[in-house]
Amino acid sequence: MKKCLTFLLPFSFAALICAAEKNSALPRQPSPAGAEVYIASLDDGAVVGKKVNVVFGLRGMGICPAGIVGKDGNPIPNTGHHHLLIDACSLPPMDSPLVASDSLKHFGLGQTETTLELAPGKHTLQLIFADFAHIPHNPPVVSKKVTTTVK
Repeated sequence: MKKCLTFLLPFSFAALICAAEKNSALPRQPSPAGAEVYIASLDDGAVVGKKVNVVFGLRGMGICPAGIVGKDGNPIPNTGHHHLLIDACSLPPMDSPLVASDSLKHFGLGQTETTLELAPGKHTLQLIFADFAHIPHNPPVVSKKVTTTVK
């Protein structure tokens, strides 16, 4: 089964699986000075309806889907994809792949927006930009938290 997984997955995911099996960490990719990620569609303190359109903003880097590497097999510099934290009390570890959950959404296809259905009440949203293997860059590119109230 392992050979089938390695064969079917892009090079980077195969490398990620092998590194995890060997208990070794993949190196973090550098982020350029001034790189910034932000939530473009909501102001902090916004009052919104149950369905919330969240548009992801990015400066100084480019979008590239998860698992994509260059022809040389190396990560494409200064690229990555978005991850959205919903009502997270703290940031996840920045030195390992971000694990998808109800409070951490992956946008590994290179999406730049999403629509959320949130329960009434206060919610926080925050973006983390991560590399081909879902590992945050070094230094991490993380947005400010945006607090919204759903009516």
